[in-house]
Amino acid sequence: MQRIFGAKKQKDPPPSVSDASDRINKRGENVDDKIKKLDAELARYKEQIKKTRPGPAQEAVKARAMRVLKQKRMYEGQRDMLYNQTFNLDQVSFAAEGIKDAQQTMSALKAANKDLKGMMKTVKIQEIDNLQDDMMDLMDMSNEIQETLGRSYNVPDDIDEDDLMELDALELDMESESQGVPSYLQSEPDVEEELNLPAAPTGSAAVPGRANVQSEDELGLPSVPRASLRT
Repeated sequence: MQRIFGAKKQKDPPPSVSDASDRINKRGENVDDKIKKLDAELARYKEQIKKTRPGPAQEAVKARAMRVLKQKRMYEGQRDMLYNQTFNLDQVSFAAEGIKDAQQTMSALKAANKDLKGMMKTVKIQEIDNLQDDMMDLMDMSNEIQETLGRSYNVPDDIDEDDLMELDALELDMESESQGVPSYLQSEPDVEEELNLPAAPTGSAAVPGRANVQSEDELGLPSVPRASLRT
C-alpha cells in the first residue's frame, strides 16, 4: 500500500522558543553590523561634503549620503522589530521555565508527602508519650539515688535552737580569736570594778573603847612584855 499511495511524510517538530530566540538574535547581530558599516560610510561622506566646494560635486555627495541614511533608518527599524520579538520570546521562555519549575516543585512535594505518610505510619504518638513518661521516671529515680548517695552519716537533719545558740557562740569565739585572745583565756570582768566600789582597808581597824586592852598569849592569859622580864 505504501508503494501505491506513498508513505506519509513525517512533519518536522516545531521550533522551540530558544531556537527562535537564537535565530532572531543572529539576525539582529547581522543588522547591527550593516548599521555600523553605513555609519562609517556616512562619516566618510560628511568629510567629503566639508572638503568639497558648493556645486554639483557636493550635491552628488549629499545625494549618496541621503541614500545611505535612508538605508540606515530602514535597518534600525528592522533591528527594533527584532528586539521586540526577542523580548516577547524571552517573556514566553521565562513563563515556560516558571511552569516547568512549578511542575518539578509539585512532583517533589508529592513524593515528600508520600514519604512522610509512610514514615508517620511507623511513629505513634502514644508510644512517644509513654517514652517521655519513662524517661521522666528514670530521671527522678536517678536524682533520688544521687541524693541518697550524697547523704552524710551520723549528721542530724534537723537543727534546734540550742544548736543555733552554740553555733553563734562558736562564731563569737572565732571573732575573738581573730582579734588575738581566745574567749576561754579572757578574764571575767570584776564585779567591784563594774560597780565602782571603794577598796577594802588592809590594816587592822581600831575598836573604840578597847585601846588599852592587853594582848593575850596562846593560852588566853595576859602576855607579859618582854622588856619587863629579868634574867
